Amino acid sequence: MLVVHKKQEIAEQVSEWRHHDDHVALVPTMGNLHAGHLALVELAREHAERVVVSIFVNPTQFGEGEDFEAYPRTLERDKRHLKKTSADLIFAPSIETVYPFGLDLATKVSVPGLTQNFCGAARPGHFDGVTTVVARLFAMVQPDVAVFGQKDYQQQLVLRHMATDMSLPISIITGNTVRDDDGLALSSRNSYLSDEERAIAPLLYESLTSVSSELQNGRRNFEELEASAITRLSDSGFDVDYLSIRRAQNLEIPDRDCDDLVVLVAAKLGGTRLIDNVVVTI
Repeated sequence: MLVVHKKQEIAEQVSEWRHHDDHVALVPTMGNLHAGHLALVELAREHAERVVVSIFVNPTQFGEGEDFEAYPRTLERDKRHLKKTSADLIFAPSIETVYPFGLDLATKVSVPGLTQNFCGAARPGHFDGVTTVVARLFAMVQPDVAVFGQKDYQQQLVLRHMATDMSLPISIITGNTVRDDDGLALSSRNSYLSDEERAIAPLLYESLTSVSSELQNGRRNFEELEASAITRLSDSGFDVDYLSIRRAQNLEIPDRDCDDLVVLVAAKLGGTRLIDNVVVTI
């Protein structure tokens, strides 16, 4: 398992792989890896001969008062996990490598429209940070394929838009959400939950599957379905940011005839913000 930290190191290794006509996949992460990340690595291997996993806690996607300083840095543990996977290389750059002119003078990449609602509204500047760092990782690694998780549904739509709009020769692949046995979507932030909160947390996914079942059974009173699910979550101790039924391809408000939907939710449980979604095809 190779571990590199500098732009020149990753460029030289990718160049060597290219010499052998190998395709390269990138799995961008912030570390603190769990089974969901490892599943993305295996998915990446299905699409390329070589897999790079980047580990970088990106400061520009954290807002004021968020958990940038507290976010777990677990590189040694992450290395041990990745040695058991199909990953070929870990790219773990420093802030100075990713932002050579500093954060204040960094060139930013911004995607309008898709970033205005949901997590974009709740976390101003978050998606600008995501698109900026992913564009930089793309430039440094030069992958043919990049793999992201469905749990961050809005994010993967934003990144698809960015890649298409900027004519980047990179295929964006979305991997299914990996869940615990009780349905809770795996997340690096789940470790913040207390035992009591962890016992309640699966209700988030239960609310999504309940709405999904109603939609598949023909109900089209979207606002009533949303309001009912929000009330249930609020009564269970969640501070709901949003629960919304939207068009799957663009997050626009659907009409009653739409048959490709996504149900999105974000809610705080104690001090931990949880997000999840289910795609509904009718």
